[in-house]
Amino acid sequence: MRRKEFAVEDKQEIEKFLKEMTFGFLGTVGEDGWSRVTPLNFVYDGNYFYFHGSLAGEKMKHLAHDPRVSFTVAKEYAIIPSYFTDPVLACPASAFFKSVMVRGKVEKVEDLDEKASVFTLFMEKLQPEGGYQPITIDIPQYRGQLKAVSLCRIVPESITAKFKFGQNTNGEKFEGIVQGLQERNCPMDHETISLMKKYCPHHN
Repeated sequence: MRRKEFAVEDKQEIEKFLKEMTFGFLGTVGEDGWSRVTPLNFVYDGNYFYFHGSLAGEKMKHLAHDPRVSFTVAKEYAIIPSYFTDPVLACPASAFFKSVMVRGKVEKVEDLDEKASVFTLFMEKLQPEGGYQPITIDIPQYRGQLKAVSLCRIVPESITAKFKFGQNTNGEKFEGIVQGLQERNCPMDHETISLMKKYCPHHN
């Protein structure tokens, strides 16, 4: 059962996280009934999730068999040891993270102008410093490449998000986790504390 205190409904919060992330996991099912989870780069334009690949391969065979997919994007911010809040029991051990889960159907993108626009989004995300000629179908080299590559879009039927940052802890345990993160001082611990305070305002 999904914990309501971790659910995120704010579309802007979800989109901000998706813009920060460069890859997710695509779930497909083949004709033989076996599932496959494929890590891949993606972009989200506010309506569709896009990914690309070769014109052939197991992933494409799965999609030809059944266009229904799941797609998950997740980021772990901190492992929370049990001893942050309990000196004896292992039960409080946890992890703080953000995740977005999508269900939808995949469609192939054939229009070259749409392909050029989407691959521009990929480049802006993965190579924001530039250093390349803008992607347009008017450039012969790009036009040939755009025809040769397979681009797919996931049309979402549902998007759900879960951001877990201690919303289910009481004040004493919350402060114990904050103190533990401060003392541990790993690279993402201070960001985790900020997110705890953001998503758990009743503990401040």
